[in-house]
Amino acid sequence: MAWVLYSRRGCHLCEAAEDLLEMLRPGVMLVDVDADPATRDRYGLRVPVLEIDGVPMVEGRFDETEVARLVARG
Repeated sequence: MAWVLYSRRGCHLCEAAEDLLEMLRPGVMLVDVDADPATRDRYGLRVPVLEIDGVPMVEGRFDETEVARLVARG
């Protein structure tokens, strides 16, 4: 499964999501949405967004219980 976290620098929700994912599922690929205009257009102010296999699963404020459930699924 491909886990990707779309985030941006200076975003406190993004930093919290990164910390949570580092604790529950280390190795998630991090993508700075501002590094690419197409990605920035796609996600804009929705960050952070966690995609699993290309499907957005969580965005905004991450709930630890919800993320743990996703980790348990694989």
